[in-house]
Amino acid sequence: MARLTALVLLALIVLLQIKYWVGSGGVREVEDLRARVEAQARENEELERRNAALAAEVEELREGQAAMEERARAELGLIKPGETFYRVVEPVPPEPEPRR
Repeated sequence: MARLTALVLLALIVLLQIKYWVGSGGVREVEDLRARVEAQARENEELERRNAALAAEVEELREGQAAMEERARAELGLIKPGETFYRVVEPVPPEPEPRR
């Protein structure tokens, strides 16, 4: 009888260990979830930084006419009425002659 009880307890311990290591909610699954949570946290931090930069840019555009004008000039190539647009083109250096 004692031997049967010991075998049943041993089998129960083995089953619990298997569930602990490879079963649902086991060590592997917990580690996988931790890694996913850390990756999501890093992505969230990056998105928060990006959102903060965009919010600062929006605030700058709301507050400053100069910022809006600068952006229109740089990105759209706009000029004010009465201004003359000059494009400065850097000269291209001549190609060296091939050696003979």
